[in-house]
Amino acid sequence: MIDTPAFLDSQRPDVPNLVVPRGVTPFYLEGRPVRGRMVRLGALADLLLCRRENPDGALALGGQALALVAGLSTALKFQGSFSLQIKGDGPVSLLATDCTDTGDLRLYIRADSDTAETAAPALLGEGYFAFTVDQGPDTDRHQGIVAIEGQDLSEMAMHYFATSEQHDCWVRLFCAHTPEGWQAGALILERIAADGGIDGGESTAENDDAWETACVLADTLTEGEILDPVLDSGTLLHRLFGTMDVQIDRPRALAYGCRCSRAKLSGILDTFSGEDLDHMAIDGTIVMNCEFCNIDFRFARDEVGDRPDDTA
Repeated sequence: MIDTPAFLDSQRPDVPNLVVPRGVTPFYLEGRPVRGRMVRLGALADLLLCRRENPDGALALGGQALALVAGLSTALKFQGSFSLQIKGDGPVSLLATDCTDTGDLRLYIRADSDTAETAAPALLGEGYFAFTVDQGPDTDRHQGIVAIEGQDLSEMAMHYFATSEQHDCWVRLFCAHTPEGWQAGALILERIAADGGIDGGESTAENDDAWETACVLADTLTEGEILDPVLDSGTLLHRLFGTMDVQIDRPRALAYGCRCSRAKLSGILDTFSGEDLDHMAIDGTIVMNCEFCNIDFRFARDEVGDRPDDTA
């Protein structure tokens, strides 16, 4: 088995190295039961979406999914990851993306290459929508699953929180191909207990009004604004919520973050029998492809598992 750490592995294929320092901007509305996140992937969206060839409709859906998990992962208070998986019977049969507590993003889309569909319901068909919180191997994963329901991914996410978590969330997701390449972003609002939970989360007319007003103001955000590479998030948030005393927290970085490595893939190969490995080898080499980053890892047959002549 190969146990060289990824950063010391001279045979590791080249992978992108891009960090967006202010990818997620958390904020809250002073004295109101509202906190939120603004997500802007910048050049990272194009880098992640273009690892494989897919129809534009599938790529737009993938960009929205990336922005969604990037924003929701900021709630992680531990080392782990927040993931979204959508599986349906439409042209996009599988979409999987996750973001770690350190902001590392990755994405996989399985889609029919010849589809002309662009609307989310037509692309996904019927199936399920699942969020998973993974706190590591020593802790049980928390997963919530609901049926796909909604006219776009924003509505599907809000349906999930309303039915699975019984929690008020407002979500708008954006993704488009621009002169700078694919861009993606999100604005997510979450209703919290007023005054840090002092009122126990009880609903009052004043809190209801503040929540509804915040959602109305958020709904004025346009695709052109959130995907504008020149307009910074702080300025945009004050433009949207300036009348509600918006307070901006420390931004969080996002990065290209596929976690593949020769060591991990070697461990997978070691679970196969020598005969199976012989069948996988072509001219003495086994090639494994990472579904997320679409990079090929090559292993000489005698590097992994039983050696070809160790059949005794």
